[in-house]
Amino acid sequence: MGMLVTATAQLECSFGTDPGVLDVPGGTVLCAQLPVATIEAIVPEENIPSFGMCNSLMNPEVDAATTAAMGELVPMPCVPVVPAPWAPGSPTVLVEGVPALNQSSKCECMWEGVIQILAAGQEGTQVAD
Repeated sequence: MGMLVTATAQLECSFGTDPGVLDVPGGTVLCAQLPVATIEAIVPEENIPSFGMCNSLMNPEVDAATTAAMGELVPMPCVPVVPAPWAPGSPTVLVEGVPALNQSSKCECMWEGVIQILAAGQEGTQVAD
């Protein structure tokens, strides 16, 4: 069983330096008085925040800065690029026909970072994985 994910969920990226907070603006379904997220909550800066600095050499800005520093890794500001929905979503809970996000869901940044949920944003609402 996974925990249903809502706005204020705590996130982290494997290449970011800081955690972030999921936002679900205009959410129509509530859990513990917070909007429930779906697998489509992947819009950078609207749903998925910056994770501080990016350490991935797949990020062109990090690669260019690192090359200019003679190969010494130079982190650059994180701007997530998430080309595909979170997976897996909840097979049992739909929000306007879209699978809800559960705590075991993950998504990938184009720069190869894995974004995962550290805390669901609400306490106690379990859903089937």
